[in-house]
Amino acid sequence: MTDTGARRTDFKALHQSGCFVMPNPWDAGSARALATLGFEALASTSAGFGFSRGLADVPGELGLEAVLAHVAELVAATELPLNADFQDGYAADAAGVAANVLRCVETGVAGLSIEDAPGRGGEALLEAAAAVERVEAARDAIDSTGSEVLLTARAECFLVGHPEPLTESIRRLQDYAEAGADVVFAPGVRDRDDIRTLVDALDPLPVNVLMSADTGLTVADLAELGVRRVSVGSAFSRVAWGAFLRAAEGLARRLDVLSLLN
Repeated sequence: MTDTGARRTDFKALHQSGCFVMPNPWDAGSARALATLGFEALASTSAGFGFSRGLADVPGELGLEAVLAHVAELVAATELPLNADFQDGYAADAAGVAANVLRCVETGVAGLSIEDAPGRGGEALLEAAAAVERVEAARDAIDSTGSEVLLTARAECFLVGHPEPLTESIRRLQDYAEAGADVVFAPGVRDRDDIRTLVDALDPLPVNVLMSADTGLTVADLAELGVRRVSVGSAFSRVAWGAFLRAAEGLARRLDVLSLLN
């Protein structure tokens, strides 16, 4: 088994140049399957994990203890570096984020992300100053461990319907970079020109782009735009659930069982 330090070193190196794809398993089995296909790193998906628990992809559905256990299971499932989707840090304030980030680091992750949409309902986005405090708290917590865990800061502007999502994402991500983020991420950006603008505005920081649906862009296109990391979020879990439900619905309608297996 590859040791934790080596995984973290490898994960950091992946962000130095080029573009790599980091798919998102939702359980140990899907993680192991992805590890056989040549990917160099994996990332958890809060939505995919929630679906496996019968929970909707809405803020506050997942609890800290369940998430930490899930992340630890994914870390143990393969020898690949794992980036944890750590939502808003599962805490009401920056001090709580710091404490929870320390626990996440202890699971053996190579990276983790903190987002600025609160997991307890209320406002669509955290106030910018409060969001920066959370990134700073996560940075300080990671640094206190002396580890090479990478911190990804997420601006959720596109996902929450902000009136100026690109402009606000850039403003927030620049602040998060100054607060200590190693990687930046604005899930929901899909347009080629918007992606190029985002990458240029955050240069030289690595930018993660989420591709969870067909946007007409290939990995080669994203690499040409300067994107360093590509993830797929809950896409694989949604594909799996879709196939399962189609087969189950067919069986429920008393169709021939053998036909469902073709």
